[in-house]
Amino acid sequence: MLDKIIEIAKQAGEKILEIYKSENFEINFKDDMSPVTMADLDSNSIIMRGLKQVSGFPVVSEEAAVEYVARKDWRRFWLVDPLDGTKDFIAKNGQFTVNIALIDGDTPVLGVIYIPARNDAYWAERGGGAYRNGVKIYNLSTRTDLIAADSVFHSSAETKTFLEKNNITDIKRLGSSIKYCALAEGVIDIYPRFNGTKEWDTAAGQVILCEAGCKIIDLSTKQNLKYNKPDIRNNFFIALRGDLELNYENYYISRGSRNTSAPVNG
Repeated sequence: MLDKIIEIAKQAGEKILEIYKSENFEINFKDDMSPVTMADLDSNSIIMRGLKQVSGFPVVSEEAAVEYVARKDWRRFWLVDPLDGTKDFIAKNGQFTVNIALIDGDTPVLGVIYIPARNDAYWAERGGGAYRNGVKIYNLSTRTDLIAADSVFHSSAETKTFLEKNNITDIKRLGSSIKYCALAEGVIDIYPRFNGTKEWDTAAGQVILCEAGCKIIDLSTKQNLKYNKPDIRNNFFIALRGDLELNYENYYISRGSRNTSAPVNG
């Protein structure tokens, strides 16, 4: 099934690139004033159609959200962001992705992130490791001078304070779910997020980074992010290497221990 999901993501990415290169696409705005383009909608149509051919699992998408009363008893379902990083798409910086995840209960167990502008596909399945274009990846960084990722368009004062408190000065500005991919393969060590994301923004990335020896911690629950909540918005979180520990009183990062014998997923 995973091969079919990767192919669906690539097909959606091809359509996104076609519109991206056209230099002529309309930009509209949703009720929350977030932008949406034909690329978002066409990608969503391709993914929805493809997933129906793969399985009978229901689908929740950024462009086809489902109220909690309808999904609260779902055991397995697809969670999709057909174009993660619409602002990056509009800005023509190439840093946008297609995200497809399979949720089991409250946990993502399969995830695919495709970066159309780079033709890079990242994927993982619980217990099976994480991969980039078929090559296994794992964050084995031992850097003491940590490298962080911050959003191109969604940084915050809280993020700046966190980075300053931890003396992190090497910061890569990355768009969309590319930040999770960079963490999974050891390009960065930590990604703090102190403003709004929704479940479809993080699910695929969570599987990939956890299977690559990292973790993503909800700052309210002190556990990995959970899914199919009544409110699909995520709490603030920090994604980081598996050997880094977070002091929850002051958000100070220290070195812990690394277990490379099994993926970190929960």
